[in-house]
Amino acid sequence: MEAQWTVRLFAGLAERLGGNEVRVSSARDGMTAGKLKALLSERFPSHAGLIGASFVARNEVYAADDEPLAYGDELALLPPVSGGAPESGDDGMASEDGRFILTEEPLDAARLLSRVIVPEHGASLVFVGTTREWTNGQRTIRLEYEAYAPMALKTMRQIDEEIAAKWPGTRCAIAHRIGTVPVGEASVVIALSAPHRAECYEASRYAIDRLKQIVPIWKKEIRQDGSEWIGERRESWDPTAPAAGQER
Repeated sequence: MEAQWTVRLFAGLAERLGGNEVRVSSARDGMTAGKLKALLSERFPSHAGLIGASFVARNEVYAADDEPLAYGDELALLPPVSGGAPESGDDGMASEDGRFILTEEPLDAARLLSRVIVPEHGASLVFVGTTREWTNGQRTIRLEYEAYAPMALKTMRQIDEEIAAKWPGTRCAIAHRIGTVPVGEASVVIALSAPHRAECYEASRYAIDRLKQIVPIWKKEIRQDGSEWIGERRESWDPTAPAAGQER
């Protein structure tokens, strides 16, 4: 039986394929993430390279190409992330405990730090990533961020769980700006606390590297000479792989 599969699109894929979602007609049975990408590549051959480098998300979880898809799954095709707006009309989302945040408002590093401070910890650290004006001799006017919001919050919490497993007792909080971020303003804040400083330094590096690998946030760089979705520069991207170079 043939069915219509609806696939949500983000960032450069939405621009290239002409909308925020695309529908694919195919049999209900036998669909996999890889087959879905192949069908889209046949339909949009000029963008087959980017489609092939992208990952299907099935019910807000990354799916390997051989993973079966069930009709009725929530599907999205996610281009390589840039690590940096939620869906149109949202002005922000946060986890229930306030430690994982997506917002169009300026980020408050002190407030985020307060979410991880506990009496038994003797060390805390805040990493702030800001929009820089010059990159490789090119001037940036502003950055624009887009996110698959519910999955972004879910993968932020995954990072926290990984950090807690690697450095027991460490607490992590992550806030990311979405929409337009002018030069000099913060796009991401990561706050950590731990019993000792060594864990803080190691966990902070792990958190930002992991964010750039698995959190579905995309960055569009608006320059004097044009614009570009930064994630599309990546030749390979595998958000299902373990964090590279972070084995203890």
